[in-house]
Amino acid sequence: MRATIWHNPKCGTSRNTLAILEGRGDMDLTVIRYLETPPSRSKLAQLFRDAGISPREGLRLMGTDAEARGLPEADDDTVLDAMMVDPILINRPLVETDKGVRLCRPKEKVEEIL
Repeated sequence: MRATIWHNPKCGTSRNTLAILEGRGDMDLTVIRYLETPPSRSKLAQLFRDAGISPREGLRLMGTDAEARGLPEADDDTVLDAMMVDPILINRPLVETDKGVRLCRPKEKVEEIL
């Protein structure tokens, strides 16, 4: 099975989700450190859409200035634009497989698409 994880190695949930994927042994796994190589705006919109969440639901609040910037109440385009400028605003980890996409918080959410 193919899987792509948008990963932040400083995040425990992201590390634990990656460990689940690596532990399977049958993965063709791509790891993207999204802070260094953020997804394009269209890819990010597609990931959220396929995960069944809005960009606001994929917004990282903890450790960011998202609330001070009014992003939790902003429209989807504004949130996506902000994420493109500052990828730390993208909550993680996002995982995509042939079975779908999940924002894996908690890490066990990844099981839904394996």
